Amino acid sequence: MRILVTGGAGFIGSAVVRHLVGNTTHEVACLDKLTYAGNLESLGSAADSARYRFYRADICDALTLDKVFAEFQPTAVMHLAAESHVDRSIDGPADFIQTNIVGTYTLLEAARRYWNSFEPAAKSAFRFHHISTDEVYGDLEGTDDLFIETTPYAPSSPYSASKASSDHLVRAWQRTYGLPTIVTNCSNNYGPYHFPEKLIPHMILNALAGKPLPVYGDGSQIRDWLYVEDHARALVEVVTRGEVGETYNIGGHNEKRNLEVVQTICALLDELKPAVDGRSYKELITFVNDRPGHDRRYAIDASKIERELGWKPQETFESGIRKTVQWYLDNRQWWERVLNGSYQLGRLGEKA
Repeated sequence: MRILVTGGAGFIGSAVVRHLVGNTTHEVACLDKLTYAGNLESLGSAADSARYRFYRADICDALTLDKVFAEFQPTAVMHLAAESHVDRSIDGPADFIQTNIVGTYTLLEAARRYWNSFEPAAKSAFRFHHISTDEVYGDLEGTDDLFIETTPYAPSSPYSASKASSDHLVRAWQRTYGLPTIVTNCSNNYGPYHFPEKLIPHMILNALAGKPLPVYGDGSQIRDWLYVEDHARALVEVVTRGEVGETYNIGGHNEKRNLEVVQTICALLDELKPAVDGRSYKELITFVNDRPGHDRRYAIDASKIERELGWKPQETFESGIRKTVQWYLDNRQWWERVLNGSYQLGRLGEKA
């Protein structure tokens, strides 16, 4: 296959590119606008492969997309380009509407124009794989339920609302125009190369700097954590073997309260990188005002993808979080370069 990965320099996208180049024979093109969260250094040695190429482009730019499709001639698209941070969506939703909704529409139309030029057999073989989030389903507070593929959408934040909108567009293009689409919805990802605004890397780097570890509310919010390299494996299974028109939920089977996650990070740092003053990093935990509209619990039932495609996570939370903390300790140069840019470690989204 010739796979075009949009958002391929982002956190999940770069894991997909690394997996495709390192573990398959597919040809891969990474398309990325290189906004604040896009980092070509996250691609590692994959960028040196003869099977890899890069396009710097905005998914809202139809003319450039047409040129990329014409030149690379993909047989599949894996669409990961998105604004993805809930806190940022609360402070400034406009970018989320533009990229996640308008951008997805523009990409769908570019893919449809390209796909319409195919002979019937090639049309049938083409895939447009849209990668989304479990946040579109809303909040599971007060229940023991899990999100399944048919759970009704009830997004709570501007971010999740924009992703829900893009999911609906993708399904509509399949139903209306016959474009062969697949949708996946994943739980919270974590792992190497995670941009420092997100919870886990934010806590690791703040702790190493001796800064407060801000925990929203009482820290009882529950998330299902998925190691990013497990997610990348799942996505490649879906784009190569998934059934057109289907949705697959991808989760790590690791429900943890946010406070427990932070405490686990502190315990690992106490072991792997003890503070010079001998105090536990847990003493840096600080409770702050909760985020507006903060969902209390997300949890995914990933039995469908295991049953139909044979995928299941290889990492437990305990093994994955240890690997993640160790990676940040071993790769100081990567995150120092990120922090030397325009981004500063600060929690966003506390404005009413």
